[in-house]
Amino acid sequence: MILERSNFMDAKQIMKELDKLPMKSQIGDLKELAEIYQLRHSGVNEIGTKLENLDEEYSLNYDHNPIHHMEERMKSVRSLVGKINRKGYPLNIDTIHHKIRDIGGIRVITNYIDDVYRVEDALVKQSDVTLLQRKDYIKDPKPSGYRSLHLVVSVPVFQSNGVFDVPIEVQLRTIGMDMWASLEHRLRYKTDVPDDKVKQHTGNLKEYAGEIYDIESRMQRIFSDLQG
Repeated sequence: MILERSNFMDAKQIMKELDKLPMKSQIGDLKELAEIYQLRHSGVNEIGTKLENLDEEYSLNYDHNPIHHMEERMKSVRSLVGKINRKGYPLNIDTIHHKIRDIGGIRVITNYIDDVYRVEDALVKQSDVTLLQRKDYIKDPKPSGYRSLHLVVSVPVFQSNGVFDVPIEVQLRTIGMDMWASLEHRLRYKTDVPDDKVKQHTGNLKEYAGEIYDIESRMQRIFSDLQG
C-alpha cells in the first residue's frame, strides 16, 4: 500500500508555492523547476510501482509480504532552498538538477529486518534501476540511534520529448525503526518542549533504539524458523 504524505504536491501546486518565494528571481526559470518536480514525481511513481510488483510476487511465491506499507513524498520548495543554502551551493536550476537528488522520495516500511535487504536487492537488480548512493544506518546507526537504509537510485522516466534518468531517494526501515524515527523527529522539531525534557528523552531514545533492534532481531529469528 502506497500512502501520499499531506505535503505531496503536483507541478501546478509547485508553481503556486514558487510564486510566493522572495528568492524566486534567483532560481531562474520557474517553469523549468516545475518540470524537474514533475519528472521526480513520475520517478517516485515508477519506483513505487516496481516495489508494489515485487511485494505481490513475494506474496505469491513465498507466502510473505516483505513490505508493510510505503510513503511517497516530494521535498517542499522551502526545504529545497534551505538544503541548497546549507550545502553552500548557488541557488539556480543547474544546482537543483545536478546536485539535489532527494526532491522525490519513497519510504518503504518492512515487516522484518531481513526484508529491508531483500527489497533492496530485488530493486537494484532490475535492469533499468541504477544504484547511485547507499548509506546503511542499520548496520552502522547514527550517534542518535537512528537506523534506516538510505538509497539513491536512478530510474528512466518516459516523456513525450524523450527518456530521462531521474534520481529518487529510497529509505527502507522496519516498523519499529519507523516508529522510533517518527518520535525522534517529533522531539527534535517540537520547539515548545523544554530543553531539559529534550535532553532526557534524547538519552532515552538512544537506549530504546538498541532495544528495538534487539527485539526485532529476535522476532526475525522466530519468523525465519517458522518459514523453514
